[in-house]
Amino acid sequence: MQIDKNKVNTVNISEAQAGQRIDNFLVKHLKGVPKSHIYRLLRSGQVRINSGRIKQHYKLQSGDTLRIPPVRISESGNSQIPDSVVQMLKQCIIFENNDIIAINKPSGIAVHKGSGLNFGVIEAFRQIDPEQPLELVHRLDRETSGCLLLAKNRQVLAKLHEMLRHETLVHMEKTYLALVDGAWDQGTKTIDIGISKIKRGGEHLMQADKTGDRAISHFEPLEIFTPDNCTPCTLMKITIDTGRTHQIRVHAQHAGHCILGDSKYSNKEANRQYRHMGLKRLFLHAQQLYLPLADPITIQAPLSDDLEQLLQKLRA
Repeated sequence: MQIDKNKVNTVNISEAQAGQRIDNFLVKHLKGVPKSHIYRLLRSGQVRINSGRIKQHYKLQSGDTLRIPPVRISESGNSQIPDSVVQMLKQCIIFENNDIIAINKPSGIAVHKGSGLNFGVIEAFRQIDPEQPLELVHRLDRETSGCLLLAKNRQVLAKLHEMLRHETLVHMEKTYLALVDGAWDQGTKTIDIGISKIKRGGEHLMQADKTGDRAISHFEPLEIFTPDNCTPCTLMKITIDTGRTHQIRVHAQHAGHCILGDSKYSNKEANRQYRHMGLKRLFLHAQQLYLPLADPITIQAPLSDDLEQLLQKLRA
């Protein structure tokens, strides 16, 4: 049987084809298409039996009419994610149960593909287990490290999204650590100012803007450092009530204390000084997630070795 991947195909299931699981049937007849993409087609309802949606474990029956959509995948989309990346991300798992996976995301890896990237965390985990319908619960900037949640089913995804939007009496608490330039002298401070998108020099950036989407961040200084030959800096604990793009980075800049290592909203001279001390990345880390479920869960992600080593130098 020939299937044209560039157009809609309609297949009438024969007695000889009956009894096969739909996912196995598609894997066999859509040669070269990654399993992760096939399961995505099934989850999204693009593959239909008798005009209705079906699960990946559905067994074909004689007389079924199967609709297979066009399978448009770029050449890069056909490439497998390097095994070294997959194995590294598997080792980043810090919590897993029947509903969620939490990883300590490394800095430099995007959470999903796009903007010239062939893959991100979610694509890698879908490759690890193509039959598991994983979805991102929230996002982290590519350069931000720390706690990242993946949901294993739509029900828990919807519940966690409610908690993220603070629409319930109980809500998810996200705690970050950041190292900012300068000696913070504003005490514990809540920044409640909107954020909007601007374009500058061909690059999209976010800015603090009273007319923008409301954003609320709570800053608490933990330690102030005054190293030799560098501007002072402050280790901050930050919790957020909203999840706007680049929110913490923009609010830190608005407070007059940019996050060290930030290439977009930065104090370039301070960044240069701290590069000499070994800081090669954005010092922003999602340290902890508190999930107020029926059985509450607290997930903690330790700092990477390079950030820990920098703090040890500053404390010496």
